[in-house]
Amino acid sequence: MSRLTLDIWSDFVCPFCYLEVPVLDALRAEFGLEVAIRWRAFELRPEPAPLLDPRGDYLRNAWEEHVYPMAEERGMRLRMPPVQPRSRLAFEAELFAREHGLGDKMRLSLFQAFFEHGRDIGKISVLTSIGRAIGLNAARLKFALQNGDFTAAVQADRQEAERLGVRGVPTIRLRTASGLQRVLTGAQPLDTLREHVLALLGDDADDSATGATPGAVCRLRPELAVAA
Repeated sequence: MSRLTLDIWSDFVCPFCYLEVPVLDALRAEFGLEVAIRWRAFELRPEPAPLLDPRGDYLRNAWEEHVYPMAEERGMRLRMPPVQPRSRLAFEAELFAREHGLGDKMRLSLFQAFFEHGRDIGKISVLTSIGRAIGLNAARLKFALQNGDFTAAVQADRQEAERLGVRGVPTIRLRTASGLQRVLTGAQPLDTLREHVLALLGDDADDSATGATPGAVCRLRPELAVAA
């Protein structure tokens, strides 16, 4: 059993969530079985919330000022997608893949499809194509999506996040087996995450996150500035 669990609330349409993937992979490689990482669903703009304009000033400015610089810093190549879909079905597809032992591969494939290839991950046809490419049964995935087999699980993740006060993603909750926890907002550098992990795994662990600096975050309300 892991001594520490990291719950990562994210959205497949948030570039900062994708940019946090290599950081979390490095953390898992460093701490091994001591740390468990769980990706959780948080759809920023569920029905009937309006979608962002993929060609609007808000997204263009956010990418120029925050996304592209962070991507360069982390050695990743992202392109501003030409579409802004809803992401509930993508979350459901990822949960289907988890049940078949392909959750990590599906998650990465969804991020890459959207942020590197500009594919519309809100469409079932795109999701089944991605699923087939990683070895899933596309017909069964399509049926699960049309039947809403994982809708309740996606909604439960969102409800837990709301109880926690999450207003944007990525949000990272670090929680020990004894119940101590810290909550960090925004994409974090590896050194910062490591510091909090070590603090919670230490003999004198506490749940204080004093001094934690918010990272770049995709917010529920797009009129709020992207944190730097």
